[in-house]
Amino acid sequence: MSTPPSTVTDLLDRLVATGGRPALTWYGDGGERIELSGAVLGNWVAKTVNLLVEEFDAGPGTDVVVDLPVGWRQAVWALAAARCGATVVLRDPETDGAETDGADVVVTSRPADWDGSTAELVAVALPALARRFDGELPPEAIDAAAAVMTYGDAIGFDPAAGRPAPLAALPGGRAPAGGAASGAGDESAGRTLVRGAGSVHTVLGAAVDVWARGGSVVLTSAATARELTADGARLERLVASEQITRA
Repeated sequence: MSTPPSTVTDLLDRLVATGGRPALTWYGDGGERIELSGAVLGNWVAKTVNLLVEEFDAGPGTDVVVDLPVGWRQAVWALAAARCGATVVLRDPETDGAETDGADVVVTSRPADWDGSTAELVAVALPALARRFDGELPPEAIDAAAAVMTYGDAIGFDPAAGRPAPLAALPGGRAPAGGAASGAGDESAGRTLVRGAGSVHTVLGAAVDVWARGGSVVLTSAATARELTADGARLERLVASEQITRA
């Protein structure tokens, strides 16, 4: 068995190596479903790393606030910021206020709430097919939907080269357990349902743990998680259709 990944770089390399196998299947509000293979997830992260580095010189010593609800976009931005070596702070737009607290970069679905902050702003449209942010943008804010796809598919300058961020540096993350059973080549994590009704830290940490153990994540929004809890038959259909082995 291979050694479990101990850094964000290791984790992303392992995900990319899985190729076309599903790494993250997202169930959002209103029936939205998105499936990202390990290779595609890694590609999204690489593009986002390049944006953070080229636009903001992100790297060790940079504080990045990811102010996004549970979801695949939140996972991409958190992984990308950590891959740069930046310090990542998660905020939940549903429960947390917009506080500057010294952030260098704020990645947010509610940019108007951060207008007046000294931080650089990135506005993220949450719908999967969004081509631009639907709403007013503060001056100098970057529209992620329009910008991310213009960046390269492979990481260019790597500010974290030689000092990659440990998995434990991700919000909700933790150091990998020892032993072969935790190796990335082990399928013990299986196809795992991660319900998005918990805190943003807990949900992201659960997804990272599944990936670190070689598994595939089926992630739901908070609203979808509540609907599944209330509708046992719908939950059973989801488990069967997605071949979920752990919840």
